[in-house]
Amino acid sequence: MTNFSDLNISTSKRFVGDKIKIAKIFNREIVLKDFKIEDSKFEGKGDRLKLHFELDGEEHITFTASKTLMEMVKRIPSESFPVKTTIVKEGEYFVFT
Repeated sequence: MTNFSDLNISTSKRFVGDKIKIAKIFNREIVLKDFKIEDSKFEGKGDRLKLHFELDGEEHITFTASKTLMEMVKRIPSESFPVKTTIVKEGEYFVFT
């Protein structure tokens, strides 16, 4: 009989922490721990960015459809995580600084 552990099956990556609205972290330093770009849960809305971060020593997650943030976060080399950053709103766009 085969043991489940011998099958090398793992779950997709999971993020831990309370969900927080992105507007609550604007202009505050966070430690970006990981991210995932996935299909939006809203029909026809494209992709969404799921961020796993630390704020004031506590882990959180947030979601955004910001294409600018998605493009910026994809350029961070995986070996650079975790990364200190601040999300600011510049006009109609969100950006990492």
